[in-house]
Formats: sequence, C-alpha cells, structure tokens
Amino acid sequence: MRARRRFPLFLVLLALWWLLFTPGRSLTGTGSESLPYSAFLDELEQGRITSVLIREDRIEGERWAPPFRISRGFRTTRIEDPTLIERLRSSGVRFDSVVGGGWIRDTFSWILPLLFMAAFWWWMLRGIGRGQTQMGAIGRSKARVYVERDLSVRFQDVAGVDEAKVELREVVEFLKDPARYGRLGGRMPKGLLLVGPPGTGKTLLARAVAGEAEVPFFSINGSEFVELFVGLGAARVRDLFEQARKTAPCIIFIDEMDALGKARGLGALSGGANDEKEQTLNQLLAELDGFDPGGGVVLLAATNRPEILDPALLRSGRFDRQILIDMPDRKGREDILLIHLRKVNHSDTVEAKVLAGITTGFSGADLANLVNEAALIATRRGANQVEPADFTGAVERMVGGLERKSRVLAPDEKERVAIHEMGHATVSFALDRGKTVHKVSIIPRGIGALGYTMRRPMEDRNLIAQSELEHQIAVLLGGRAAETLRFKEASTGAADDLLKATEVARAMVERYGMGVDLGPASWMHDPAPPIPMREWNGLSGHSEEIRKRIDEETIRILEHAYGLAMRTLRHHERFVEAGVSGLLEKESLDEAELQTLWRLHGETESIAPQGFDRVQAGGSSGRPEPENHTHQT
Repeated sequence: MRARRRFPLFLVLLALWWLLFTPGRSLTGTGSESLPYSAFLDELEQGRITSVLIREDRIEGERWAPPFRISRGFRTTRIEDPTLIERLRSSGVRFDSVVGGGWIRDTFSWILPLLFMAAFWWWMLRGIGRGQTQMGAIGRSKARVYVERDLSVRFQDVAGVDEAKVELREVVEFLKDPARYGRLGGRMPKGLLLVGPPGTGKTLLARAVAGEAEVPFFSINGSEFVELFVGLGAARVRDLFEQARKTAPCIIFIDEMDALGKARGLGALSGGANDEKEQTLNQLLAELDGFDPGGGVVLLAATNRPEILDPALLRSGRFDRQILIDMPDRKGREDILLIHLRKVNHSDTVEAKVLAGITTGFSGADLANLVNEAALIATRRGANQVEPADFTGAVERMVGGLERKSRVLAPDEKERVAIHEMGHATVSFALDRGKTVHKVSIIPRGIGALGYTMRRPMEDRNLIAQSELEHQIAVLLGGRAAETLRFKEASTGAADDLLKATEVARAMVERYGMGVDLGPASWMHDPAPPIPMREWNGLSGHSEEIRKRIDEETIRILEHAYGLAMRTLRHHERFVEAGVSGLLEKESLDEAELQTLWRLHGETESIAPQGFDRVQAGGSSGRPEPENHTHQT
C-alpha cells in the first residue's frame, strides 16, 4: 500500500522532468516543425515568417505555409548571426528573446537530479537491508528451500540402496528427537557424504531423508557457490549456514560437492590456484568446525568423484561418514522397476524379474528412463498397454541407438554383417556360459552400428576369473574371426570390438597382474595426481623396458584369444550357417530362436580353453569393470 501511494508522486516528477527538460520542446504552443537555418533565412526573405522567439540555443516562431497561408509553428537551431536582428526589422517580423528558462526551470534543473539520485539510493539501501534487490542478494545463498509439504519422497520411493537407507534412518531419528542421541554423550556426525556413480539416486535419497524426518530441506549445487568475484562464494556459505541455524532442525544438501570441495593443490595444473574457490572451501571448512550438530542441522553432500576432494574436507569432525550408493544388483533393479512400473499401464506379462536380468549395469536413472522409453514405444504403435517387446525395444534403443531401417545395405554387406554377428553369438554360446545371447540383429542402429549382438548375464558377478576374461576377449574377436574364415580377409566392421578387446587385455596385464612375464604386480598408473602437487611429475613411473613388456603381453593375450575364437567357429560351423540364414531372412533372431538353433545344429562338446600356455590364476582381485554386453558392428 505504501508503494502504491508513492507511485503517483513518481509519475508527477517524471512528467515535470519531461516538460522542462525534453530537448526541442516548445513552450509557446506553436508546434515543433524543424527547419534548417538556411531554410529559415529563405522563409524570412520571402516574407513568410510572422513572429520569432529567440532563445539561448534555438529560434522558435510562426510562419505562413502555402498554398492556403495556414499558420504553423517552427523551430531551428540558433547560429551566431549579427545581421539577424536587422533582417527581422526590415521584414516587419515581431520578435522577442528569452534568456534562460526562468527561475522555475533553473531551480528544478539542479534540484530534480539530486532528488532522483537520493530516491534511487534510498530504494537500493532499503533493498539491500531486506535482501530484495539483485544487488542485495549477491551475497545471499541461492539454496532452494523445500518445506515439509513440498517433499513427497519417502524411503519407500527409493529402492536398490537398502544398506544406505539403514544408515540414513539414524539421521531421520536424530532429526525427530535430537535429545535422545545426546543422552549418553554421543553426537551425530556433522556431515554425511553420499558417494556413488551418476544416476544411482544420491539426490533422491537425500530428499527422502528430509521427507521422512519432515524437516525443511536446503538444496544447492556446489557450482552455485563459485563466483567471479573473490569473497562472494564465502559469503554465500555463511548465509546458507545462518539460514539453516534459524530453521533448525533441517537438512543442508550440497549436490556435486566436487565443484566446491576440489583439492586446493589441483589449481597448480592450470597455472595457479583459484582464490575464489579456495576462500569458499576455507569458509565451508570453518562452518563445519563451528556449527553444533546437536542444534538439529545435518549436512548431506553428494559426489561421484570423491578422489579429487580436499583431504581436509573428509577428515573426522567434518564429513564423518561416507555412504556408498552403488549400482543396484539384480534384486535392487527389480525393486526399482516395480516402483516405476506402477506409473505406467503395462501388461500382466511384463515381469520386473525378467527385465532386471537384461539390464545389468543399469543405474536407477537408466531404469526410470527404460520404463519411460517403453511407454513411448507402446504409445507410438497405438497400443493400450506396454508389452514385454516394448521393453526389449527400449533396451536396444538405449544401448544400441535408434533403429535405422531406412538405411539399406548391399547384399554382400548384409551377408558380411550377418557372418560377423553370428561369430559373436557362436563364441558366446560355446565359451561364455555365464551369459546368454538375448538377441542378434543386422538392422543398423545408432551412429555407424550395422548390427549388434545383445548378451545378458545369467547372474550378477562380483569377481571374474582369468579364464572368463579370456573368453570375453574371444567373444569380442569372434566377429573378426568369422569374417576372416568366410571371406579370407577382414573388414572395418570390427573397429569397436578391437578397441574393447584391447582394453580388457591391457587391464589383465596392468591392473590385475595376469601377465606371464611381469608376475603378480600392478602396473596401473593412477590418473589422479597425489597431493601435494609437487610430488607429481606427470610420468607413469614405468621404465621403457616395462612398457615394452606390457605391450608384448597384451598382444600375446589378444592373439591367443583370436586363435581360440577361430577354433570355436570351425567346430560350430553348422550353427553359424543356420544363424546366418535366419538373419538374412528375418534380420533379427531372439533368444528362443537362437536356443532352438543351438539345440539343432550346435555340437554338444565344447572347445577347451587352450592356447594360453601359462599358469592359470584363480581370479581377479577386486570388483570387475562394468562390461558392455552389446557388441556392435
């Protein structure tokens, strides 16, 4: 209401300013037609000028305009002309002069600017005090605050992370009853860091904690603290914690923590540390030391790159706990799919357990996208329900890319692609019994993929034996081997297979210590430089001789795997031919059709994994790298 009362006064002042100081405005009411000074002199000589008012910067007046001698006003720029008065007298023109704009104009010419400047700064200072203007908000936190009614996510909406939910339930109970946890002198951790690959549900889990505890939720991204000017990020950190203390109990959630908490020594790589980022991180460390968790403020953060965080941030007393949010296992994928399947109208034949089996390596976000893609596919074909075939198409769309039926292959290219894909499928059937071939197709997909072989594991694996890694390489090289056996030469279609096979073989030698000559040693170079930076020289630390032996061992593993694939294909030639005929006729073979062909044409005996003349290791140490089970030509 107060602003509404001030608004008419502002309009009056603005109108007065326009009337008094708008350039070229006439006060005589005679119009505003502009004439050049030369045209004014011509009109004066012809006797058309009737009256003139001479001002300091211009001349105004009236003139007769032909053909009907209508009186019109004019104005022109005043030029120093000593003969002007004599010309006006000789022409009989009435004239007068005005010096200045009068006392009103002279007074307002210096009072109004001062009034406007004073009003502007009064308005800005009031806005800064209240934090309402952009200038006032520059040092304020950009955290989005969600109150209890805005948070509909609960633990039941998050699946596949049961261990993490158990740890976070303790946080929920603390926020509901802080006094209970201080009964024996203990305290809650100041900070909890959620660590895991992208798409595993770290942000969703943090929102579920706030939803379960029914407390306000301050959510902000780590990059929003980083500003151009030094000190602004630190001011926002202070303001964020100040708001949280006033709202306690509450949760502060910082997503993408690596953008804010990156190790301070890493700035030396780019020619010097960033003062703004370091001051912001220092302020965050100070706030973590200064706030009392007993007040009901819990700090959650999420990152998928914990290795680059500053060690001072991860020490006890700041982020006391690191909670792993890993890729879901088969049971976790099934639970996640059940949550998302409730949102779509699907057929009774859609089984989450089956879908979980063909989505190994999918994160929670991938599974949500899978259900959405399947629903879109069913919508495009005009169905009333989502069928299992729609989910298979969605998996192929996500892994292999968009189907390109418009791309027509020449008959010889089509046959070569069919031979290549059946090479992958045959070696997989014979050697890699831990996986089943889900589908083989020669329909082009994605960018440059002329065909694909989709395999799915029979069960989730945490350890992979050395022989299994060798069989994986043989499957990858099966397409190249099948082309060579049939056409006596290779093609460019195996480029992606060769890249993946080389990566697996090199990992066997460098990371898992499975090389014959190099012994049980890890030669993997850690890409993350140590801290402090002065200890990092940018080199791998391997001698020339070691690097040469690593390359030789990698090539030897690839050559032996290639020979194993060649022997397997010769042994199962009838199955290869039957599969090629089916692909050329139908363009795709599903799992049931491939199993039928294997029973009819596949020999019962399998090829022994020979050719690797060295001591067989029992298994790889640690969890294996994620495997792409779709091989594209």
